[in-house]
Amino acid sequence: MAKDMDREPDTLTEEQAARMLADMNEVIRAGEEMRRLRTETIRILAGLGWTQERIARISGMSQPAVSKQVAASRTGQPAPPPGLDLDLGQGDAPWLEGRLWALAEEIAGRVEAAACGRCVDTLARGRKHFTPQHVDELRRLVEEDLRQHRTRLPGSYRAAYDTISRGLDLPAPHPPAAAPASVRRALARQIQRDRLKET
Repeated sequence: MAKDMDREPDTLTEEQAARMLADMNEVIRAGEEMRRLRTETIRILAGLGWTQERIARISGMSQPAVSKQVAASRTGQPAPPPGLDLDLGQGDAPWLEGRLWALAEEIAGRVEAAACGRCVDTLARGRKHFTPQHVDELRRLVEEDLRQHRTRLPGSYRAAYDTISRGLDLPAPHPPAAAPASVRRALARQIQRDRLKET
């Protein structure tokens, strides 16, 4: 028995090491993407006239850090539009994807065994990106949840999905050039979640 307890642990296999490093890489990539998204969001808020002090307060960053990001983003970047259109009914793909993501998150928050729950988690962790294939997958899962749990979900969820789905089936207009897709997706996600919480 003592001999077994003193035995050296088995050698880490290459497959185990590869899985560990792959998980680490996913976290690192997700962090890098979120930092880029934050920088773009700060640039747009500054372009809309928000003071650096205000941005620092709501972002939890120091004012010098905000100032540094604003200054760095000015180089070679187009200025944001004088007004940012926050109408939920916009039809470009990133905006609709953000709305779909928000709807899936709200469903997963209400239904413990939601079919879309795992997909929502992988998107949030950066393990999946908004490719056409992943968007189609999320649409199928959301539709499945709406069908299976219709008595537990507000009718506004189905109405939102029908609008989003019709928009995604149409030829998508180009999003505004001064607003990156990631920022438009994040904005639509937040606005749609707030709207759904009101129902």
